[in-house]
Amino acid sequence: MAVDRPATIEHRSTRFGRGLREYRLRIALLVALVEGILVLVGSIDWWIVVLLAIAAVVAYVLWGRESRREEVREVSWIVAVSQVAVVLVPVLALVLTAFAVVALVLIAVVALVVLLQDRR
Repeated sequence: MAVDRPATIEHRSTRFGRGLREYRLRIALLVALVEGILVLVGSIDWWIVVLLAIAAVVAYVLWGRESRREEVREVSWIVAVSQVAVVLVPVLALVLTAFAVVALVLIAVVALVVLLQDRR
């Protein structure tokens, strides 16, 4: 049985800030997805993304999370998370490519064993 509780509004929060907070992970992942595709196709250099990620995390840690304005806190968090996620996209692509190559090699070895055992 679900209990409906009255919505609590945090002190000094704005409608825009609450919306950012509610959807911040979705926004960050969407930005990371678009930017990750641009990195994978070569439109954006990966080292630029690494530098942006470092700057975004430093900005969030030094200024964003301590800001009095909710919008600044949320936007700086979104930017930092999206940039760190974009840094991981090429690494994830490399790992998945390595797994695919290993799987293909295993399939080829099994096929070779099957073919060599079939000596009629």
